[in-house]
Amino acid sequence: MSSKEGSGGFRKRKHDNFPQRRDEKESVNSSSSLMMSFKSFQLELDTRHDKYERLVKLSRDITIESKRTIFLLHRITSAPNGEEILNESEAKLDAVRQKIKQVAQELVGEDMYQFHRAISPGLQEYVEAVSFQYFIKTRSLVSVKEINKQLIFTTEDKEKDTNTPSSNSHDKQLCTWSLKVTPVDYLLGVADLTGELMRMCINSVGNGDIDTPFELSQFLRQIYDGFSYIGNTGPYEVSKKLYTLKQSLAKVENACYTLKVRGSEIPKHMLADVFSTKAEMIDREDGLS
Repeated sequence: MSSKEGSGGFRKRKHDNFPQRRDEKESVNSSSSLMMSFKSFQLELDTRHDKYERLVKLSRDITIESKRTIFLLHRITSAPNGEEILNESEAKLDAVRQKIKQVAQELVGEDMYQFHRAISPGLQEYVEAVSFQYFIKTRSLVSVKEINKQLIFTTEDKEKDTNTPSSNSHDKQLCTWSLKVTPVDYLLGVADLTGELMRMCINSVGNGDIDTPFELSQFLRQIYDGFSYIGNTGPYEVSKKLYTLKQSLAKVENACYTLKVRGSEIPKHMLADVFSTKAEMIDREDGLS
């Protein structure tokens, strides 16, 4: 019998001479510096992941409330009192800013760009809502500086001190949070604004408003010219929006052409139907090209 075989005639396995893995696991010291380091890494990653999920939820809430504000503002073309619509929209935007304040509080001490993907959709929708309201009020485009100025939040925080009365003004400290909209988010929000302006043009034509489509046409042409300077040299998301912006501009210019050439011979209540038909033709042509 070979010396490699046991008494039962079976060959001895190679790993029988090594200690069991269970013994190795039991011998690992859970309080060692290496294990403590990995535990701290795990805690840091879990904390960052939880914060990312909270920011995603806040961004979703910001998007929903901003869309509701935009839907409300579209009613201004047919509302008898536009001032009430603007006041209601301002109240809704204030509620949105409170959500953005929570985002700013979450990002205290953090690099915003590490969480930018989580909050970007909400910020874009907020820019779209704010710029739409600003255009209705002033017939101009809000700047990114003006938007960021509205995203600085200051509140008073009282210090607890048993030795001084609570009414003392020295007990109050000003806590400030701020969040800056990035240039890319601003451009993407403005690009989405053009679609809302195109819908505003449709609603205006349907209500017999002849002047608003021509104002919108000039405004959209200026925005399109500005985006054309960026072209393909800017971020990919911005250049991708250029095609949609061009479609919105074509529809508004087609509405102005219809109003200028055939406006006198078509009843006002039928202008919206004619314009909608023309818009569908443009969409089909763009799809075929």
